Amino acid sequence: MNEDLDQKEDIKYTPPAGEFSLREIKPVISPIAAAFIGLIGGLFLYQIVGGMITLLIFGLKIENAPVNSVRLMTMAAQVLFILLPALIFTKWFYVDVTRVLRVKIPKIKELSLFILGIIVLTPLLEYYLEIQTWCIDQLSLHYHLINVIKTFLDKLNNFMENTYGNLLKSNSIFEGVLIILVVAFVPALCEETLFRGFIQRSFEFKMKPFWAALITAIFFGLYHFNPYDLIPLIALGFFFGYASYTSNSILVPMFLHFLNNFAAVMMYFIAGDKKLLENTPAANVDLKSAFVMVFILLILFIGVIYLIKRFYSQNKLRKDYAGMP
Repeated sequence: MNEDLDQKEDIKYTPPAGEFSLREIKPVISPIAAAFIGLIGGLFLYQIVGGMITLLIFGLKIENAPVNSVRLMTMAAQVLFILLPALIFTKWFYVDVTRVLRVKIPKIKELSLFILGIIVLTPLLEYYLEIQTWCIDQLSLHYHLINVIKTFLDKLNNFMENTYGNLLKSNSIFEGVLIILVVAFVPALCEETLFRGFIQRSFEFKMKPFWAALITAIFFGLYHFNPYDLIPLIALGFFFGYASYTSNSILVPMFLHFLNNFAAVMMYFIAGDKKLLENTPAANVDLKSAFVMVFILLILFIGVIYLIKRFYSQNKLRKDYAGMP
């Protein structure tokens, strides 16, 4: 009777090609509890403890602090308060760090397909933001409550833009390389290890991969405290989660995360801070063109997802045939 139940549970969770069954791992505590420990621990350590240490070192007027010192402090906080706890929690709760975090080198072809996906998804979310900010602006003109909320969010957003803008200003090649490390490389390494590695993987022990990736993506969006970019961040996080699960490699979402942030840094260097950082809607937004572009890019993105699914289904068939007598 117990064997029949075990077989039914295996049918519910079908790992991707090359993936081991999560039932081979025996968690020390409930995986859901482990996931929330990771979420609360990451939020508390990085956002609160890290923020307090930064204030103690540089004072309340952080914009007057040496910018390179702030960059190095930011990078150190990401490693100490995001990456290190994720690795410690994984070892502590699951023992097998490599398999739980999906540490595996992906194939060039599969990585290329996901890169194509992020190339299409990024402008899609940019056009969505144009529509979103225009709608919020129009609603704030007609509803007092929305205007009050928008005013508060604008102040929060401006504070984050000023802080982020200072980190992105480069006066030399050395500073440019340091900015790429702080804004693109280190966040991709640390955040993906925590979110797509430890947290999403923990949820996968108890729920279907779709919901594990979606819930993780929602927390990923909230974690960044960026009110206007919340939905795009959730969308990016979900795509990263899909990439991690489908490819069975944490290195794929890490590279996609790096590529997304690296492109933003390059755009900042080329276009300047106002065009990149401002979330306020332009008065001359062409809504018709924005909707058309969203539709076209959405169709293209669905096409990329189809290609990804086709690639993995063909690979699975090849492996099934190879294993036939």
